[in-house]
Amino acid sequence: MAGAFVCASLGIVPTVRHADYIGSWLEVLREDDRAVVRAASAASKASDFLLAFQPHAIDVGTEGNEEAA
Repeated sequence: MAGAFVCASLGIVPTVRHADYIGSWLEVLREDDRAVVRAASAASKASDFLLAFQPHAIDVGTEGNEEAA
């Protein structure tokens, strides 16, 4: 997940392997239904840490919203 967050922030289009990725999560979620929430939280923290070193990271949440403000 952190990889997806970082790629999105930097404008990088990642190579996607949905079937493999989803298959691995299905296994985890069968044993722990809160795993995805914990993983998303950790991924967010990891991507924030990594992006702190990149001064030109794109803020995906606000990019292109200047007209709406």
